[in-house]
Amino acid sequence: MEKVMIVEDDFKIAEHLRSYISKYGYQVFVAEDFGDLMAEFQREEPDIVLLDINLPRYDGYYWCRQIRKVSICPVIFISARTGEMDQVMALENGGDDFITKPFHPDIVMAKIRSQLRRAYGEYAAKYEERVLVKEGLKLFPERLELRFGDRVAMLTKKETDIIERLFERHPRVAGREDLLENLWVDQSYVDENTLNVNMARVRKKFQELGIEGAVETVRGAGYRLRITWKEGK
Repeated sequence: MEKVMIVEDDFKIAEHLRSYISKYGYQVFVAEDFGDLMAEFQREEPDIVLLDINLPRYDGYYWCRQIRKVSICPVIFISARTGEMDQVMALENGGDDFITKPFHPDIVMAKIRSQLRRAYGEYAAKYEERVLVKEGLKLFPERLELRFGDRVAMLTKKETDIIERLFERHPRVAGREDLLENLWVDQSYVDENTLNVNMARVRKKFQELGIEGAVETVRGAGYRLRITWKEGK
């Protein structure tokens, strides 16, 4: 049974949606904590989100960006805003569709079914998850995870990109300019020490797995992955 998350601060509208969608066999819950929606999102793990724009504290654009950091589930904006720029902003911030209030509930249901088919059903893209492996060390780029044995280190997107580049270049050196070019599109906004700080964080992730000295600094050139561990040890 697919789960629908409704993020709407107008109780009457939220309850109307919950009641109508539930009739079609979906599991529905209405968000209550508008100060920490991500806690509810991660606890409930919905298959699709109906998201208002005008919300207490942070708007729907902000919350959609937060969702996109951890999930690719469909997000449908539902808003009284009717301007073209509002719809553009919704899509630019990670939304998949936009419904204008007042709305007919049948339209909402049709869009929910359409997005669920695209994400999980007959129209969903079929692909295998990428896994990069070096001597038992496994990087899961889509999960933002680094694994070694039974240990797991959770990564940020930047840390994942850096480690993936080190994997790809091994045993060669990943140059500083190469890393900056691939990881930060506009280098003019990157502080001189930004890469150093991120590399320090990457080293800490390896240490969380019990691996020391995995990243070597090659003076004047860049960084290189050093195989200082052995599979199964």
